[in-house]
Amino acid sequence: MTEPTPAPANHFIRQIVRDDLAAGKHGGRVATRFPPEPNGYLHLGHGKSICLNFGLAREFGGSCNLRFDDTNPVKEDVEYVQSIQADVRWLGFDWNALLHASDYFEVMYLCAEKLIRDGKAYVCDLSADEVRAYRGTLTEPGRDSPYRGRGVDENLDLFRRMRAGEFADGARTLRAKIDMASGNINLRDPAVYRIRKVTHQNTGDAWPIYPMYDFAHCISDAVEGITHSICTLEFEDHRPLYDWYLDQLDLPNDASLTAPLRERGLLMPVSRPQQIEFARGNFDYTVMSKRKLISLVADGVVEGWDDPRMPTLSGARRRGFTPAAIRTFWERAGVTKQNSVIAFDVLEGCVREDLDASAERRMAVLDPLRLVIENLPQGHAETLTFANHPKDEARGTRAVPFGRELWIEREDFMEVPPKGFHRLVPGGEVRLRGVGIVKCTGVDKDGDTVVAVHCTLDPDTRAGLPGADRKVKGTIHWVSAAHAVAAEVRLYERLFTAADPDDDSGGKTWRDHLNPQSRRVVRGWVEPSLGDIAPESRFQLERLGYFVADRHDHRAGAPVFNRTVTLRDSFAKKA
Repeated sequence: MTEPTPAPANHFIRQIVRDDLAAGKHGGRVATRFPPEPNGYLHLGHGKSICLNFGLAREFGGSCNLRFDDTNPVKEDVEYVQSIQADVRWLGFDWNALLHASDYFEVMYLCAEKLIRDGKAYVCDLSADEVRAYRGTLTEPGRDSPYRGRGVDENLDLFRRMRAGEFADGARTLRAKIDMASGNINLRDPAVYRIRKVTHQNTGDAWPIYPMYDFAHCISDAVEGITHSICTLEFEDHRPLYDWYLDQLDLPNDASLTAPLRERGLLMPVSRPQQIEFARGNFDYTVMSKRKLISLVADGVVEGWDDPRMPTLSGARRRGFTPAAIRTFWERAGVTKQNSVIAFDVLEGCVREDLDASAERRMAVLDPLRLVIENLPQGHAETLTFANHPKDEARGTRAVPFGRELWIEREDFMEVPPKGFHRLVPGGEVRLRGVGIVKCTGVDKDGDTVVAVHCTLDPDTRAGLPGADRKVKGTIHWVSAAHAVAAEVRLYERLFTAADPDDDSGGKTWRDHLNPQSRRVVRGWVEPSLGDIAPESRFQLERLGYFVADRHDHRAGAPVFNRTVTLRDSFAKKA
């Protein structure tokens, strides 16, 4: 990682790791993992888990694996696998090992047979609806499945036939035999394996049965030698099941279960991991549900998973958010056990802070109005020198062409200005950035529309001359009309107009809160230095905001820019 990360603030998981190291727990090791399911693109909330897992491993000299939880082949795709790897690297992290839960399918199968032999699992013929009916409620205990009393030999035979593909999807499941009266519904004989005759993105058609997440998760952690299995808060009620499986299997002391990995040379130090839960990161003015994000993409509401309006990491990247800003944001947000909603403008504030320091300045005009300086000769052209960054001399300077005719922002001129308007007005003066003071002498109109403003330039106010310090209240930017490069500029706002789009109390659905003004495309003019920059180059366009050259559509000579954030939180101002 090349960009700086803020000094870590203490939180309860960091303290747990420190205490474990001080006590010599886990042999003095720290091993974490980031285990996404490859069924969609990662969103900004996943960034919290990435920064936490990889950050703790880096801080304490440990390791962090990237492991794909690929136990549900119906929804998974290689596209998602590749995008997740790209997102983790973009955030500034790399993994100790790139792994899949499916790498351990043989081990998981042996573990399931061990549970059967020990009388701790059975094959159940109840349908999914019947299982739900038998499970009970939060206030009523469940009922035993009529198949719970099957003997070990019958269960082994049926499970092996499930493995051989003899039964149809959903015909049978393997269930753990725990406690149908438990107050924790997750312990009421949960499913361990189900039949799914679907091609898997990593194992092909080798397996007609697939393990359930709770079973696969703890085994994967153990055989990878994970010490601290950090999960989001919704898995807190699953921790007793996580621990129950590990207690029954005793993987560190049963070499027979891990033999398939040893034969393939994949066996790591097997551990007894501990699961620790933290509150996920939620934002206002967006949705984070993968189901809803998938529907936005599938229905063409957005232009793909990396649409700059999407709360995905790839969308944030395309919009111009920086990895450093996202890391800083999650470090400042902290790690707690309390669910909360974070204002999206707090993240935008971190982006502004980072870009203010790192982004060079340029000039562009997005709503052009022609300005003609009458006391300069026809064809006048000169080159001015501008600093690339006002706070960093080491970034040097650039040449900016200047001529008789310029483009200025239409909003910088008003024929009938309101009180307090300090830009250009008939008979009024304003400073042209880096040039001098001009006075409006007239306008050209097409009907009621102003199409050009005529001015004179006070030569004594040019740089280095005695009048250069003469005070006027307004300063505006410009680009030379003869030299400017045409650009497509995409102006993004939030995708939703409601802080909580999922709130249906008013009879509206989340889709009713979509913002029809979330994307606006304009044709503007940029200074020549922006005409041939590389995709993903970030700049502050003076007085307009921070922008990035689009990573897909931007081309030399045909620039395309996305607005990352405004200079201030204009959305909050409107609200």
